[in-house]
Amino acid sequence: MPDVQSTVLEFVNKLRKRKIEGSQATAKCTVELLRSVISQQRVPHSNQASALIDAVKAVGEQLVAANPVELAVGNVVRRVLHIIREEDLSLATAAIAGLDLLDASDDDDEDDTSKGVGYSAMSAAVAAAAARSTLRPPSLQTLLEGTPESAAVPYTSSSGADSESKTADKSSITRKLKHDVIEGVNHLILEIAGCHEQIAEQAIEHIHQNEVILTLGSSRTVLEFLCAAKEKKRSFRVFVAEGAPRYQGHLLAKELVARGLQTTVITDSAVFAMISRVNMVIIGAHAVMANGGVIGPVGVNMAALAAKKHAVPFVVLAGSHKLCPLYPHNPEVLLNELRSPSELLDFAEFSDCLDSGTGSGSPLLQVVNPTFDYVPPNLVSLFITDTGGHNPSYMYRLIADYYSADDLVM
Repeated sequence: MPDVQSTVLEFVNKLRKRKIEGSQATAKCTVELLRSVISQQRVPHSNQASALIDAVKAVGEQLVAANPVELAVGNVVRRVLHIIREEDLSLATAAIAGLDLLDASDDDDEDDTSKGVGYSAMSAAVAAAAARSTLRPPSLQTLLEGTPESAAVPYTSSSGADSESKTADKSSITRKLKHDVIEGVNHLILEIAGCHEQIAEQAIEHIHQNEVILTLGSSRTVLEFLCAAKEKKRSFRVFVAEGAPRYQGHLLAKELVARGLQTTVITDSAVFAMISRVNMVIIGAHAVMANGGVIGPVGVNMAALAAKKHAVPFVVLAGSHKLCPLYPHNPEVLLNELRSPSELLDFAEFSDCLDSGTGSGSPLLQVVNPTFDYVPPNLVSLFITDTGGHNPSYMYRLIADYYSADDLVM
């Protein structure tokens, strides 16, 4: 796969150099890359699922290693692996049901089987379609292909005909696995692309008239959520903490004003002073851990503590691609990374302080510029995802629906 391999290497370089900003954009690009890997992967006649899983894991390991702090990459890789396992299980269940019906028909009388095979085969087809519908909404093509060939082939008592029918069923199953997996991945891409709209639709249920909302930093999810409430004729004011040192809050404030929202920019250190005037804190998450903890922009823990102190609801917005099945204490989880000190200090102005002032050779002035902050689950009041609102205690169950236990460690 020379073309796919070059695409993988190009995407790895983008991740390593941090050229892709935002969890949604990173997740969408990752899933599209994995779809290309699956579509061009040559698989054997048997053990197709294992071949696809190995190929996805090999690429996923490279992507995660390129940017380990972007947890959305590992999340969507595990989602794709879960899709492969679920589709394989669904097809295997349908195949076993079909073979059992054929074997049972061999023991029946010829007159009885000529009447009963059509009914039994149709029952197996309905069962397979029902099992598939529990995984995702089926397309018309999936429903049509969910009917086994035995439903359309007249019954014959010849053992040679039975053998040919079973061989044809196996061949059809091996061809269908990759098709169904790609269809599931396409559904995942649509889910990621529409997560902002799905979350924004719930804004009217949580934001009320004349409320004051506090947010921190810049998040497109928060922007669309607030604007959706504004479009529903809700009048409210937004306090935006500036999010130093990158001042992403300035960008959010500019967008909010352009959309017609009343906006007030405050310094990060003023959050505790202003929290008594606030009705709700709404922030966007970088990642949501399995214990309900939140990784967000630096300074968000301070806002959560202030909200807890004044009994102000602390609401976290996160798409399903940000739900991570790992816990903060897992060794493979990198919770933070340090950005350039130049965002805090002007090197020219502080050059004397940065020079070595001790015999050890290390400078007297150290600069630490973390990117993220961690909020424990006891400080979170509510999670709003594209599937609805959830309490922090329910997040582990919601996360378990998206991932397989075999894929937690890549």
